[in-house]
Amino acid sequence: MNDRSPRHRAPQRRPDRVRRVAYQVIRQVTAEGGYANLALNKALREQRLGGRDAAFCTELVHGTLRWQGTYDAFLARSVSRPLADLDPELLDLLRLGTHQLLRMRVDSYAAVSEMVTLTRAEIGQKRTGLVNAVLRKISQRTLDQWITAVAPTVEEDRLGRLAIAKAHPRWVIEAFADALGDRGTGLERLLDADNEPPRVTLVARPGAADVDELIEAGASRAKWSPYAAVLQGGGDPGRIDAVATGRAGVQDEGSQLVAAALAAARVDGDDADWLDLCAGPGGKSALLAALVQQRAGRLTAVEPLEHRADLVRANLRAIPGDHLVLVGDGTEPTWPAGSFDRVLADVPCTGLGALRRRPEARWRRTPDDVVELRPLQEDLLDSAITSVRPGGVVAYVTCSPHPDETRAVVDAVLGKRDDAHLEDARELFPGVPDLGDGPDVQLWPHLHGTDAMYLALVRRS
Repeated sequence: MNDRSPRHRAPQRRPDRVRRVAYQVIRQVTAEGGYANLALNKALREQRLGGRDAAFCTELVHGTLRWQGTYDAFLARSVSRPLADLDPELLDLLRLGTHQLLRMRVDSYAAVSEMVTLTRAEIGQKRTGLVNAVLRKISQRTLDQWITAVAPTVEEDRLGRLAIAKAHPRWVIEAFADALGDRGTGLERLLDADNEPPRVTLVARPGAADVDELIEAGASRAKWSPYAAVLQGGGDPGRIDAVATGRAGVQDEGSQLVAAALAAARVDGDDADWLDLCAGPGGKSALLAALVQQRAGRLTAVEPLEHRADLVRANLRAIPGDHLVLVGDGTEPTWPAGSFDRVLADVPCTGLGALRRRPEARWRRTPDDVVELRPLQEDLLDSAITSVRPGGVVAYVTCSPHPDETRAVVDAVLGKRDDAHLEDARELFPGVPDLGDGPDVQLWPHLHGTDAMYLALVRRS
């Protein structure tokens, strides 16, 4: 028997468990259209990864997805054929390896070796040579050196360079620049803020919990919202009793601020019937329900999808009061016109304001999505205005700063009606600076540390 027989071969190394989990989550996102936060949280629970392993896995997943477009530009220079000709599972392995080499403190030899082992286990021995050669080529330059080699200069094409250097599609950068109204340092600071992992922000739902309880559980007071606390160092929010019981929840501070602004706006007359027209999954609904309950009122929450309506009900479970969740289309109200004192229209949008927490969204969304969503956004705002009584107010809200999803929608709807007008919403954000020229309000990650939430306050006259 010669020495090359199977019996005498050394056993093959097993792939690193954390890297394998990260790769499988990335495949769920890129191949199956999954959401990174949901797929990752499920995988961490099922694989019982915690502490450093969970943190390492999270950075592998979020970082690879966040910088995907930039890494593809580097890989296109390192592979002898078009990236479109590579099998998708192979391309995801190369992206994962590139992230470790260029943006993580992983030894280059170890990173390449681990990715070769993972390649063998996931897609077979035949691909290991290509992965080894490409990743070694990637490792020969730093991130800055790759950007210099691949991106145009500032003089040639500033936005094109930012697209590579800051890992955002060019069309998104152009929309942000338009919304910011400047093409100076503010734009670059925004792109940098989008690439930073967001803080875990909690909301204490009034009447059910208070911020002091969250602070006693290890959180710290947030900067703007009176209901917000920040969970320092991350960790599982579910370990806090108020969160576990639904008396508090996880909610970005910007989302809290726009809901609180609607609740603080002046209305003439009664103030007991509030409507959340696009309620799922129910974070803003729960805060509004808690606030209207303090005024002996009731929230009606409308959501077209049954499974998301169940999420709204779950969020409302710990809130006192007789609140109502309806499964229905907000553009086709089943209630009489003028039934409500306050209406929240938090409309479906591209989500470009939450790129910090949805790393895959920047590469998944396209300009066509903005065009396709526009009619629904206009119909929902029009329905919201019809649903509020004279003297009442509507908050039109998006988690996108794209001008075609914000003020353009408001102007288009109000241009067809003579019974509603915009009011200055800035006074509803006490103590919050840099709110712009009004009358609408745009929050920003780089200025406020929140998602890029937009609010326009419309009064029915």
